Amino acid sequence: MGNRILSIKNFSVKNLMDEEKRKQDRRKQQVPITFRDRRRFDRRMQMDEFQKLLFSGRRVRDPEKDRMVITGIGVVAPNGTGKDQFWESLTKGVSGIRPITMFDTDKYSSRKAGEITDFNAARFLGKKGLRSLDRSTQLVNVAARLALEDSALEVGQANTYDTGVVVGTTMGSVHSISEFDKTALIDGPSYVNPALFPNTVINSPASQASIMFDIRGLNATISSGFCSALNAALYACDCIRLNRVSTILTGAVEELCQQTFLGFYKNGCLSASNPQQGRVEQSMPFDKRRNGLILGEGAGFLVFEDLRHARERGAKVYGEIAGFGSAFDPSQNSSIYHPHVDGAVKAMQRALKDSHVSAQDIDLICASANSTLLGDWLETQAIKEVFGERALTLPITAVKSMLGEGYSVTGSFQIMAGLLAINKGIIPPTINYQEKDTACDLDYVPRQCRKARVSRVMINSFSPNGNYISLIISSEESINKRKETLYEQEKCGKS
Repeated sequence: MGNRILSIKNFSVKNLMDEEKRKQDRRKQQVPITFRDRRRFDRRMQMDEFQKLLFSGRRVRDPEKDRMVITGIGVVAPNGTGKDQFWESLTKGVSGIRPITMFDTDKYSSRKAGEITDFNAARFLGKKGLRSLDRSTQLVNVAARLALEDSALEVGQANTYDTGVVVGTTMGSVHSISEFDKTALIDGPSYVNPALFPNTVINSPASQASIMFDIRGLNATISSGFCSALNAALYACDCIRLNRVSTILTGAVEELCQQTFLGFYKNGCLSASNPQQGRVEQSMPFDKRRNGLILGEGAGFLVFEDLRHARERGAKVYGEIAGFGSAFDPSQNSSIYHPHVDGAVKAMQRALKDSHVSAQDIDLICASANSTLLGDWLETQAIKEVFGERALTLPITAVKSMLGEGYSVTGSFQIMAGLLAINKGIIPPTINYQEKDTACDLDYVPRQCRKARVSRVMINSFSPNGNYISLIISSEESINKRKETLYEQEKCGKS
């Protein structure tokens, strides 16, 4: 019995000595530890020694993997299909706003919209498989095709799981839902066409784009009203930075339909719908005569990828996503803007901070202005507060004067206008600007385009429902000159 107790004691002492030796060896090897392993270490360990152990195995990320660039543009807009036609129309001040032909508007005082009248999806996609796709989905697929071709990106077995699709849309399925339910209510549920049911869900356009182009890595739909396109871009950037995929096709879509038109019209939001504000039916951002928005439609897609991936495949880089800023103002809780600028100010300030630039570094603002009385005034006041004296000389353009308010999709059009302004050295005009409003007294590049050197552009997307988001894009020259300060600081913190 005594020998047995002695052997147990010897065994315990031996285990303790082995454990102490393992601790010492582990410290010498500087192996990184998990949170659960920390309690196994001697509590008398010095803090600097503990931090060295904790961070010794953590890999420093490649700076170029965290930088998002845009390498492809695909657009179907009221004033042009394809990047070149779209840009030519913008610079010449060609409006896509015209009398509506899709449905009868004779009994309404508002009769115009940014309607795409010559749209033919089969010309780009072929006839196969288009019969059951609604207008929104066809617009998405055409814009996606154009973006992929412009980026020279081929999706195949080698990269299909490394490529994703993110679409912003809010009311793209309203018409499909209405028509599907109308058949069910009038003729009965047994008479509905089951092939049309997928069009009634909001994620259908994104899913159909992935199916058509065999993109299997990621598929998501973002719905946040006016801000959907920029929020989709933000989500796409985050997914690439988190190494979920290397390339994302991101953009937005909205289609014009009678149901959406009547919703805005009966709320008094459309131009000429409120007789007290005037009968002139035009999109006139910042103009004293502005009396409401004009609806638009279309689809716009961009190819996002990290800088390393773009350089490895030799892609043309249009620009870099420098930073985002967003905010929500709960006082904006209806379809009508309220005179509170806090949300807009905070979004722009956060975008500047995230981009590590000052107000003086911004060369152009692509405004969210959509020809509403309070909306345009709100943005003007917010720009003055954020940019101070710089606001008086800062060019501001409102492309919605030519495209209408496309709800979710216009943010994509604004990004494209900013990218092309950077690459072409031309600022698109704000058309229909004739009478100056003393409350909107900044430089809105009225009526004619302007040649200018543009390196950084701020894109604003502000919603009457309280969502505010700002995006800053920069030129390729800025990419090459930009210092990797944050990454150096990160390395120092981990050493």
